[in-house]
Amino acid sequence: MGYFERALVAAILIGAGTGLVGALVVLRRRTFFAQALTHGTYPGAVAAAALGASVPLGAAAASVVLVGVMAGIARLKHQGAQVAAGIVLTGGFAAGAILQALLPGMPVRAESLLVGSILTVADGDLVLAASVALVAVLVVAAFGKLIMFSTFDPEGYRASGHREWPIELLVLGLTAATVVSALPAVGAILAIALIAAPAAAARLVVPTYRGILFAAPVIGAASGIVGVLASRVLAVAAGPSIALAATGFFLLAMGISKLRAVPWNRVALPVETAEDARTA
Repeated sequence: MGYFERALVAAILIGAGTGLVGALVVLRRRTFFAQALTHGTYPGAVAAAALGASVPLGAAAASVVLVGVMAGIARLKHQGAQVAAGIVLTGGFAAGAILQALLPGMPVRAESLLVGSILTVADGDLVLAASVALVAVLVVAAFGKLIMFSTFDPEGYRASGHREWPIELLVLGLTAATVVSALPAVGAILAIALIAAPAAAARLVVPTYRGILFAAPVIGAASGIVGVLASRVLAVAAGPSIALAATGFFLLAMGISKLRAVPWNRVALPVETAEDARTA
């Protein structure tokens, strides 16, 4: 398999996986958490690159720490999930930038950690992306009804005797794994585009929960394919191209939703008066 074919496979796997998990993130209103996680894993990726270890492995280690830190901050009095996400986003990214400055001789360019390099993904990256996507499918198949119940009726979910934290932890874990799997392709900054944009686009044009779960992975995979093809034709970086493609699909979906809202069948016709009838 050539480098370009491998990039297309990676785009499909990562786009589909991030689209599916992104649907859960968007519906549960955890987009800011996902953004914080994408930026917060940056120091783990830098440290792994400096040590010559696997970048996704370093990002995974950082994500575990970040989830614990955010959960701890969110439990503090007068704090919350949004405050925790904001602290982790800025603090984590700043730590990565300082660590990168202190380690100038890294074997991996900083740009590849920030915006990805899908044309250089290895077979291990493909296996990781496929594994995360498969786990996400299995989780949705096994716990989809509970996730839906917890998402759309949290009070009823708690009143029925269910604990909310296992589902929350499950979705957060999937989000962290998805961020890690997307890191080699689109980097620490642009991963949020593939998580949020396809799901948000699907939500605009598909009216049902299950429909969004099917549409978001398709839009995510399409964003990856379009981005990789555009990067080759225009000779530009693939990561930003994929992010822009995902943004383009969102704008297209927004336009379609606006057109649906136009009352095409309610256009007022001119009323014929008696005088018009006599002169006709």
